[in-house]
Amino acid sequence: MAESYGAVSAEGVDPVEKKPLYHYYPGRQIYSVGSFGCNLRCPYCQNWQISQSFKEDSLHYSPENVIANALSTGSFGIAYTYSEPLVWYEFVAETASSAAQQGLKNVLVTNGFINSEPFDDLLNNIHALNIDLKTFNSDTYSKIHRGSLNAVKSSIRTAYEKGCHVEITTLVVTGINDNRGELMETARFISSLDRSIPWHISRYYPAFKYDAPATDESFILSICEEASSVLDYVYAGNIASPGRFSDTFCPACGSVLIKRSGYRTVLSSLDARSSSCLNCGMILKFEGLC
Repeated sequence: MAESYGAVSAEGVDPVEKKPLYHYYPGRQIYSVGSFGCNLRCPYCQNWQISQSFKEDSLHYSPENVIANALSTGSFGIAYTYSEPLVWYEFVAETASSAAQQGLKNVLVTNGFINSEPFDDLLNNIHALNIDLKTFNSDTYSKIHRGSLNAVKSSIRTAYEKGCHVEITTLVVTGINDNRGELMETARFISSLDRSIPWHISRYYPAFKYDAPATDESFILSICEEASSVLDYVYAGNIASPGRFSDTFCPACGSVLIKRSGYRTVLSSLDARSSSCLNCGMILKFEGLC
């Protein structure tokens, strides 16, 4: 059993948009819990205080404790987040199995770096994922992040083919993956699976062992604009003025379906009962609208 089994670094009730998930139970709150550790070594890690350490005197929960906490908050589910949940594998697997039996949804916020067989087993009780696709350069993945691009691509493909709700995040880091051609390769890979998979393109800020300047906001927005030619839903994250790239638009008629201000979400031209555009009638892929 992992040393971190049941060890909790953080917990709370968050907007599901914070994961980020924009097309899964929009506007709802989800009980979130995390542990310590990570199987990657990103020099710019935004959560390095818990991903690169372990506190032996931390709070410890059983799976039953986590489920009880989620139910007591009125949450629709549990998000395994904050640090990398895949290194908490046994605890997440046991908790997710019991939680699903009690009608809770399980959300995994992960880097996706795992062998295919255990990941496939875990997905039997996972309903939604946000997966980090850190770069589309194999050398960068192995040398800087100490991971594998092919393994992460396989995880994304497996989760999608298994019928899980999937959204992708790429943190654009100055001097590491801020390459227009590479980022568009990422967009085309996502589109090759399904152009309706949401892609969150986030701005990096200096952290941990990396002090390059924060990503240029105009570059983030220009990538969002270009990626929108091959993907239906592209969002800008970690920037002060994301403009239209915080809202969700109908890919058929361009109507605003969901309006967002920070984590505040308002359904606009989206019928919550039928998950369709009120203006053109197009049926859209959203879960948990009602």
